[in-house]
Amino acid sequence: MINFDRFPNNTRKILTMSYDDGKYYDRKLVEIFNKYGIRGTFHINAGYLNNKKLDRIDDTEVAELYKGHEVSAHGFTHRSLGIVPRELQVTDVWNDRLALEKLVGYPVRGMSYPNGIYTEETIEILKACGIEYCRVVETTGNFDMPEDFMRWHGTCHHNRNLLELGQKFLDQPYKNRPHLMYVWGHAKEFETDGNWDMIEEFCKMMSGKEDIWYATNIEIADYCNAIKQLRFSADCSIVYNPTAMKLWFAHDGEGVSIEPGETLKF
Repeated sequence: MINFDRFPNNTRKILTMSYDDGKYYDRKLVEIFNKYGIRGTFHINAGYLNNKKLDRIDDTEVAELYKGHEVSAHGFTHRSLGIVPRELQVTDVWNDRLALEKLVGYPVRGMSYPNGIYTEETIEILKACGIEYCRVVETTGNFDMPEDFMRWHGTCHHNRNLLELGQKFLDQPYKNRPHLMYVWGHAKEFETDGNWDMIEEFCKMMSGKEDIWYATNIEIADYCNAIKQLRFSADCSIVYNPTAMKLWFAHDGEGVSIEPGETLKF
C-alpha cells in the first residue's frame, strides 16, 4: 500500500504561517518565529516600502529580515484585483514581482489576494504572471491539504481560536492522511489587539516537534507538485523519482525516501 502522507524527514504534519503587508511589526513577529524555529511566508506590497506614514519597512531590510522565510507578492499597491481592469491587475502583480525579486534575489512565485478579492479572470492573470499559489481570506478550521493552490484556504486567522486549534493539531491522529495547519493574519493586529503573548505562546507550543515540517508556503506547493511527478509501475512495486527533490511516502505504513533520479523496487 502506497500513501502520500509523509513530508521531508518522514514528518507527517506541516505548520506554515502567512502574514501580509510588510509593516514594521513584522520585525517583532519574525523575531518570535526565529526564536522557536517557526517558518512562514510574508506577502509584501513593494510599492509601499519605505512609506513611514503607512508603517512600512524599508526596502533595504527586506532580504535580511525575512531570511529563512519566504517573501511573496501582495500586489504592488494592494489593488483589489477582482474589481479593476485586467491591465491594472497585470501591472500590480508584475511590478510587485519585479521589485521584490530585486530585493531578495530569488523568483517570487506566490501571493495572497489583496483584500481577498479575485475572479476567475484574476486567477488566469496571476498564472500568466508566474504566480503558482495564492491564499484566499476564507478559512476552513481544519487541517486538510489544499485542493487548489490558486484558492488556498488557510486553517484560521490567528484571532480565531489559535491556541485551541494548535492543541487540536498536535493531538490529531494520523490515520494515513497528512495534516497541514495554515495560520494567517497581519502582524499589526498583535499590536492593536495587545496579544503578542498569544502568538509567542502558540509558537512555543508548536516548536521542536519531530513529526512537524516547519515550511513556507512555496515549499509546500513545490513538494506537493513534486510528489505528483513520481512514476509507479502498474502494480506499484517500482517507483521512479524524475524530480530534483528528495521525496517521502509511506509503503505498507513505513516511511520511505527516494532520492532525485532514483528507482526503488519493493
